[in-house]
This record gives sequence, C-alpha cells and structure tokens, in this order.
Amino acid sequence: MPVHTCQQVVATNTPMALLSLAGCDISILMTRIFVLALALGLTASSAFALDGAPLFRSRDPLAQRDSWGLLHQSPALNDTDFAPRESWRLFYYSKSRKVLARDPAYVGALQTALHRTGYYCGPIDGYFTPNVEDAIARLQKNHSMRVTGTLTVPVRRALYLP
Repeated sequence: MPVHTCQQVVATNTPMALLSLAGCDISILMTRIFVLALALGLTASSAFALDGAPLFRSRDPLAQRDSWGLLHQSPALNDTDFAPRESWRLFYYSKSRKVLARDPAYVGALQTALHRTGYYCGPIDGYFTPNVEDAIARLQKNHSMRVTGTLTVPVRRALYLP
C-alpha cells in the first residue's frame, strides 16, 4: 500500500483513505500529547530546584527559611544540627506538638528560629525548657495569638517551621 500525505488522503475520500486520515490525526494528536507531557515534566522538575541555588539544594528539612521560602544557614554549628531528623519537611506537618517537643532536632530548629527573631537568648541544646516556653509566649503575645506558651500551628507558621 503506498504511503500518502494527509492532504492526498483528504482528496481521495474513500473508506481506506478515511482510515488512514484517522491514523494521520492520531499521530498528530500523539505528537501533541508527547510535547505537552515533555513540557510539564520539565516544569515540574524545575519546581524542585527553587530551594536557593538550582544545583545545590539543601538537604536539611529544618533549615531556617524566611517569608519568601529562602534558606538561611547560621555560620555556627550546634549540637542539634547533627541530631537525626526526617528526610522531608512534609513529614513534620503531621506530627503533634508533643511529639515535636520531644524531638531534639526540631526543638533545636525552634530555638534557632526564636533566637533569630530575638525571643530566645538561651543555649540551643534541643531541650524544650521553660525558657523556650517563655519565648513562645512572648512571640504569641507580639503576634496577637492566644498566649499559652506551647508549640501550636500558628507559632510554627510564624517561625516558618514545618
């Protein structure tokens, strides 16, 4: 069977020609779907490169972030920087405040965020002490939240923590 172009098939108007016309439309449709999938794949892969520099992303899910989501690493290392932590920020959103208060890595990130904003002046050791509760209470008062001194979701949002 000879190979025809789409314009030649439309001109003949026979049943076999209509079948090959449907095949011609399917190949165009498949090409468009492939190009769309490729474009969406490239867009999705570049969305993961937004953490600071595109080639050097941070692996630390508790790294300090600002209101734009940009990372801010402190120049000095603390003992809590080496504590075991979850691999993604997403895993911290489902944990309760009691579980997070017992996690040394999370409490260290909380103490660092409170210290960076000027509410906490104690050591960054990963322990949820009364000084940390006082710092949270001051933050809650300044942000017009209900003052409890406990780690709540609005406190986590105000400090850009997961």
